[in-house]
Amino acid sequence: MEKADIGLIGLAVMGQNLVLNMNDHGFTVAVFNRTVSKVDEFIAGDARGTNVIGTHAIEELVSVLKRPRRIMLMVKAGAPVDDFIEQLIPHLEPSDGETVADIIIDGGNSNYQDTMRRAAYLESKGFQYIGAGVSGGEEGARHGPSIMPGGSLAAWPHVKPILQAIAAKVPEGDPNGAPCCDWVGENGAGHFVKMVHNGIEYGDMQIISEAYQLMKEGLGMSNDEMSAVFDEWNAGKLESYLIEITRDILAHRDTTGQAVVDLILDSAGQKGTGKWTAVSSLEMGVPLTLIGEAVYARFLSALLEERAAAASLLKGPSPIYAGDKAAFIRDLQDAVYAAKIVSYTQGYMLMRAAAGEYKWNLNYGGIALMWRGGCVIRSAFLGKIKEAFDANPTLSNLLLAPYFAQAVEASQAAWRRVVATATELGIPVPTMAAALAFFDGYRRARLPANLLQAQRDYFGAHTYERIDRPRGQFFHTNWTGMGGNVTAETYQA
Repeated sequence: MEKADIGLIGLAVMGQNLVLNMNDHGFTVAVFNRTVSKVDEFIAGDARGTNVIGTHAIEELVSVLKRPRRIMLMVKAGAPVDDFIEQLIPHLEPSDGETVADIIIDGGNSNYQDTMRRAAYLESKGFQYIGAGVSGGEEGARHGPSIMPGGSLAAWPHVKPILQAIAAKVPEGDPNGAPCCDWVGENGAGHFVKMVHNGIEYGDMQIISEAYQLMKEGLGMSNDEMSAVFDEWNAGKLESYLIEITRDILAHRDTTGQAVVDLILDSAGQKGTGKWTAVSSLEMGVPLTLIGEAVYARFLSALLEERAAAASLLKGPSPIYAGDKAAFIRDLQDAVYAAKIVSYTQGYMLMRAAAGEYKWNLNYGGIALMWRGGCVIRSAFLGKIKEAFDANPTLSNLLLAPYFAQAVEASQAAWRRVVATATELGIPVPTMAAALAFFDGYRRARLPANLLQAQRDYFGAHTYERIDRPRGQFFHTNWTGMGGNVTAETYQA
């Protein structure tokens, strides 16, 4: 039997589509699934006529692979990944000085801290480990996803030809285009970048949903009218996959002619990656306010019974906008764009903080390129991010790049009008408003944290620094003493 180039464990839809994608690109894939009958069903079904090799045990899977063995796990994140790693270890081989150590690749939505732990564990046993974020859903897996690999650097040359071959290409559909896959960094870097991608995805989706609610409730627009607006937006600076599918969703009717979107329960689900992003920002001290609000908006949507009760008791203003609707839609486009800029700005701030924390050498422009195709947040906008980092690889914040500074300046008046109008109408826009508050905070040389520090020192003697003394010197005031403003002690850091 011909040896397989790579093995894949986990034949849910994502796993099956990745296998077929690899087969299309000339790679021989061996497959295994915990429920073994699924292997036979796949080989007799969608994989019929391909070079895919079905196996019925871990030992058999490993035995048909070329060295170094490359085995990709497409299983549920958490304990199942650890379980399969332990099942694989007895059958794998470390480097003997002449051959390369066998490689395990986790292509699921694993928490980056789990990936860091697993990479260290497997490397300690002489093996190699890659945590690869894969974005694009079922369609992306089949025809070209965005792939964000990180882990054991020595493993990268041995998986690069496969992963880059199956990844999406930019320009889209050009087989000779740049692959939306490149090395991200050590240990958990790939899954961290995928986590941030998902956090930005949460933000983008909530921003679009807020625009939808403003048009639907504030302007009284029909689904077809809103679909036309999103179609127009998709032809301009907001061109993106999420704007495109929103256009299609609003235009879709079922067999009875009803708009499907109107029949969907307004309680949003989530897999947890957005929450991980928000938690990571709290742990690293990065103000990811927009993505945090997007996560909280999903939590709020789940309070169906409470919201229904509150709707009959808590009154607000009329949500009907009485002004120029066409002008408001133009403003709304600018507000969505400005909020989107802040969403990516905050995501990149978190990646920069993590790079410092974990000593990752992240290629920020390269990450934008990996997101240009195949993934849920793909958009023309990402090209501007790559250009910004190409022009200044040490750029500390996207808002400081000339293009984004000018874009926010051009959108600022409209952005403020939309947030103010939404507030007056009583229509919630948590991400647009949070983005504007962040922008206003970031652009100020001085914030009221001086009062906050005084309060902390008053009730807890937490000390403070002074603007007329060198940084690193800390002071405490006896706030209730004679005169009320006596420096009682000085602390040297």
